Amino acid sequence: MAPVRQSHTVTNNDQHLIQECLAGRTEAFDQLVLRYQDRLYRTLVRVLGSSDDARDAAQEGFTQAFFKLNSFRGTAAFYSWLFRISFNAAISQKRKTKRTSTTLDTQDNPAGNWLVDTHPENQPPDVAERAERKKMVHQALNELSEEYRTPLILRELEGMSYGEIADITSIPLGTVRSRIFRGRNELKQKLNTLFQEEPKSRVSRSDHESSISESK
Repeated sequence: MAPVRQSHTVTNNDQHLIQECLAGRTEAFDQLVLRYQDRLYRTLVRVLGSSDDARDAAQEGFTQAFFKLNSFRGTAAFYSWLFRISFNAAISQKRKTKRTSTTLDTQDNPAGNWLVDTHPENQPPDVAERAERKKMVHQALNELSEEYRTPLILRELEGMSYGEIADITSIPLGTVRSRIFRGRNELKQKLNTLFQEEPKSRVSRSDHESSISESK
């Protein structure tokens, strides 16, 4: 499962928009919202298992980020900083309310580009097969406990470093590594079970990795 490679420091373009905003041209922050809102929402849905929680957390995250922008030091990517704020907002909200989570493969996601067509018969066989595998990956991810699901998603689908994940989740670095290792193994076992009706030769490590990649 090769993680998506993301920059772990603030980009020049992001830094420019941040400086513009801090200089009083607050419309520059709108560009940051447009750039990251879909990605942030999709990741929060996967992590939190609830479209409502994800929407609330994303909104609160952008609001807090705007007012805390002068505290951003640029030592990490702006998205990582934004995600940490949103994630903490979600955790705080969960402590106040107990909202029932829904499964990841049935979310009402306005971005839509990581969900599958609900009518695979309308797709070519290879597309329909990939869509079915994507649904299985989402199902398997949703079945992981939160302690494994969160760091695994941040590592494999967001490409964050172990250090960034430790910082975002307030979990020791060694524990992050351990949970990702265990999460990978548990996910592999769940995918083996879901793929058990397929030919054994196709239930390989590379097969699981390609399924994870296609689920992004």
